[in-house]
Amino acid sequence: MLFHVRMDVHLPTDLDPEVRADIVAREKAYSQKLQREGKWPHLWRIVGEYSNISIFDVESNDELHDLLSGLPLFPYMDIKVTPLATHPSKVRD
Repeated sequence: MLFHVRMDVHLPTDLDPEVRADIVAREKAYSQKLQREGKWPHLWRIVGEYSNISIFDVESNDELHDLLSGLPLFPYMDIKVTPLATHPSKVRD
């Protein structure tokens, strides 16, 4: 199942710099692991924002929920998920 996911990050301005650096490092490692596994095949930064647009390829809604809630930045995110379906006009490979 494919999902379009927008993630907007809102870290507190008074967050300890060492805590911030740790969370961001763990986020990067976790996201890269999911990318290597093929579960997070597309990741794009939104210019000028601490946000991204991603495509996830997972088996179920529950799997996506588990992956997203496992993100170290999850407590600081607003997330919008849109399920995707094949468009009938898509040119197939």
